[in-house]
Amino acid sequence: MSPEFIAVLAVIIAAMAFDYTNGFHDAANAIATSISTRALTPRVALAMAAIGNFIGAHLGGEVAKTVGDGLVKLPLGVPSLGVVFAGVVGAVTWNLITWWFGLPSSSSHALFGGLVGATLIASDGIVQWGNIVDKVLIPMVASPVVGFLLGFLVMVVIMWTFRRGNPGKLNRGFRIAQTLSAAGMSVGHGIQDAAKTMGIVVLALYTGGFQDSPTHIPWWVYITTATMLALGTYSGGWRIIRTLGRKIIDLGPAEGFAAETVASSVLFFNAYVLHAPISTTHTITSAIMGVGATKRLNAVRWNVAGNIVIAWVTTFPAAGLIACLIYLVVRPLFS
Repeated sequence: MSPEFIAVLAVIIAAMAFDYTNGFHDAANAIATSISTRALTPRVALAMAAIGNFIGAHLGGEVAKTVGDGLVKLPLGVPSLGVVFAGVVGAVTWNLITWWFGLPSSSSHALFGGLVGATLIASDGIVQWGNIVDKVLIPMVASPVVGFLLGFLVMVVIMWTFRRGNPGKLNRGFRIAQTLSAAGMSVGHGIQDAAKTMGIVVLALYTGGFQDSPTHIPWWVYITTATMLALGTYSGGWRIIRTLGRKIIDLGPAEGFAAETVASSVLFFNAYVLHAPISTTHTITSAIMGVGATKRLNAVRWNVAGNIVIAWVTTFPAAGLIACLIYLVVRPLFS
């Protein structure tokens, strides 16, 4: 086996490990609200999320192209594959740290931060800061704001529309509706998050010289990435599910439906209109906060929300720093 093949294989294995941790780390994004409102049982919700992620993974080609070719530029060869490997492992490490503490941080920004950090410390890599700002940093700030405001507005509309309805019948109806909104959230998560792993695999194949295009996605990359994300999702991320579903606010079926509908709409819009790889974690969490704020401001447990925001802010630089350290360790192996 050639050094290029071994190096590409190492990156792909690391990318699949990231994909799996992304699944159990971000499973909460799709189904925490449905579980907390008892619209779905935990295993049914996880199975639906896994299927939705598998389907969505086949629809996220444009986001994958942005990740694979739009964030960093690396020269062809084995040393650059060491940069990609370090970036992915840095993201996996940060995912595991935040999962352990039950913090719904962004796997997407962990991946971007790791890739940028490893590229910066390598002498021959170029970070495309224009795209980083436009496609990562601006959406990182904008998506939570939009999610919060839309969550608040949609919940206000629901409350006004059904203000004279029978509470028991409304709860039953919204539990059924949550099945659809959670399915939409699952597909949206697959479109966004599986695509990021696909972009990394394509970057590795191109950098290693195994394909001529930095944007072409082979069919087996779709299948492998979708499968690993679905398996990771089904394994469940119960620590984070408890944080999103119970610790931020006490959700009812109507609130859960509103939050999931808003978040999935934002995910689809960014994937198909802006081609921007946004964070599903930021989007659903902020939508939950916006929905909760319609009750009263202190209905949201702002101390928990504050811890989540701290994790959001630190994810990009923390994953980048970890990736830098990993690159210094693995660089001799990829020389």
